[in-house]
Amino acid sequence: MNAAEDPYALLGVPRTASAEEIKKAYRKLARKLHPDLNPGDKAAEERFKKVSAAHDLLSDPEKRARFDRGEIDASGQEVPRHSSWRAHAGGPEDIYASDSAFADIADADDLLAAIFGAGARGRARGTVRMRGGDLRARLHLDFLSAVNGTTARLDLPDGSAVDVKVPAGAHDGQVLRLKGKGAPGIGGGPPGDLYVELEVGGHHRFTRKGDDIHLELPVSLVEAVLGGKVEVPTPAGPVMVTVPPHSNTGTVLRLRGRGVPRPDGTRGDAFAELRVFLPEEPDPELESFLRGWAKGRAHDPRKGRG
Repeated sequence: MNAAEDPYALLGVPRTASAEEIKKAYRKLARKLHPDLNPGDKAAEERFKKVSAAHDLLSDPEKRARFDRGEIDASGQEVPRHSSWRAHAGGPEDIYASDSAFADIADADDLLAAIFGAGARGRARGTVRMRGGDLRARLHLDFLSAVNGTTARLDLPDGSAVDVKVPAGAHDGQVLRLKGKGAPGIGGGPPGDLYVELEVGGHHRFTRKGDDIHLELPVSLVEAVLGGKVEVPTPAGPVMVTVPPHSNTGTVLRLRGRGVPRPDGTRGDAFAELRVFLPEEPDPELESFLRGWAKGRAHDPRKGRG
């Protein structure tokens, strides 16, 4: 492996670098080399891919340890154990004892392939097969699309687009992995992955708390006092519920299974907090009743509340 292929050299850190130092170095280079900041610069793009692959290897403690021990190369491929030519000859009449023994072999590449496998031929010629770097993107979603699930089109920096399947119940900050949708590999290597972070907007009526939905439900004075059936909005559509007689502002109605979908097929609950509203227009009949309602005039809702 030459210095240009060494992941430590690519990131510009010593072999004793900590995980945080490796991460910091990668971020610095990524900001400098990212294709979005260098449109049309193929050299920067190629270096960005190599830097990303180097970070992928060194940010994985197990892979880094194996690389340091010489068990895998910079592309993550297994490195065969080294042995002497004589170990393969067997017997005192060693056909590899002189250069003339190579006359029956087409070239050194074929010799390496015969002993170590076809993969050695590529390494002997300097071909580097590396996995493409992982890419990250953000996807903005409205509240209901995240709760109910959707498929959204995401435009990528290279001008292409990908359809992202958002599962029902997705939440703000959740990261979705799209396997094989990252940067292309080098030398025939597999592509990296695309990590999509979700940014979910708010809603004018619903508030999410875990898997539950909370909302305020306006009710009339008649519905609050006498009770009745009212329509309640939920993320999955409106449902009819019964307001118990003598309900008050602050009374909470629980709608089981009307909240956010869960991966196991169940759903959270919805909680509707009642808000009692008087008629917008003055009602002389209501006012006349209240003036003659002695018990109501004696009621002090502030008493005992400090």
